[in-house]
Amino acid sequence: MNKSIGEIKNVLVVGAGTLGLRIALRCALDGYQVKMYDIQESQLATAVDIQARLTDDYLAKGMIDAAMVARARSGLSVTADIDEAVIDTDLVSESVIENIDVKKSFYTDFAPRLQAGTIVTTNTSYLLPSMLLDSIIEPENFCAFHFHDVFNQTVVDVMPHPGTSTAVTDLLMEFGKRIHQIPVFIKKESPGYIFNSMLAAIIGQAASLYLNEVGSIQDIDRSFMGNFKVPVGPFGLLDQIGLDTAWHVLSARTDADSKRFSAVLKSHIDLGKLGAKSGQGFYHYPDPEYTQGDFLRG
Repeated sequence: MNKSIGEIKNVLVVGAGTLGLRIALRCALDGYQVKMYDIQESQLATAVDIQARLTDDYLAKGMIDAAMVARARSGLSVTADIDEAVIDTDLVSESVIENIDVKKSFYTDFAPRLQAGTIVTTNTSYLLPSMLLDSIIEPENFCAFHFHDVFNQTVVDVMPHPGTSTAVTDLLMEFGKRIHQIPVFIKKESPGYIFNSMLAAIIGQAASLYLNEVGSIQDIDRSFMGNFKVPVGPFGLLDQIGLDTAWHVLSARTDADSKRFSAVLKSHIDLGKLGAKSGQGFYHYPDPEYTQGDFLRG
């Protein structure tokens, strides 16, 4: 039986990383009962701390109001128990690490635990939903539902595989609106959706310029920021995405530049420099160089 948008009350977010914690917070702020599940209790504790800081920041900026904060505090819970996580779930948003074997292993264990009719979505950045179907119980209820930043970049991509029910994609388009996103429908499966495909071309060219010593990281970002009048450049974006996430995508490519830049990313990752979430990537955080008033002046 197909669910209606009004029947979506309880949302389960799997994975309490950078995006997962923001998806959970956004849904809770908008009145949904949300469980955030992760196998690591320490990651859940970190996520809760970050959510509290984000909530305070967005409240101070007027992006949310006190009533929304109260709803989120009463409607958001966390668990490291998978059986507890799946109870009374209407919609799942999965943000497991961007690795096909890890995702397949997760779904093989997870999917049989769900009640029939549960809508399951994956937040994968570059994998196709059809690549995971062997581990999915109800493929008609499975769809890619891909977020960007959630609060500052508010596009959400709805990308079905050929067997996804149109009722599910219609529901997800409406659900995206209800959690203050801009839903974009992807007409057919395409790695990287729309924006990420464009972004990959920009980042790939920036990486090539850096690898070939045409410009420094800072000057490449300055050129991009100064010309487009935007607050961050390609390398700052990589820090926001997470160098580990970018590496998982790039390491699967076989062209020479991808291999070279993948090695650069791996050298950072091995030192614990994952980007903004770890405090250091190509820049230092929480106050990266590119946010300083004199950055564009060099």
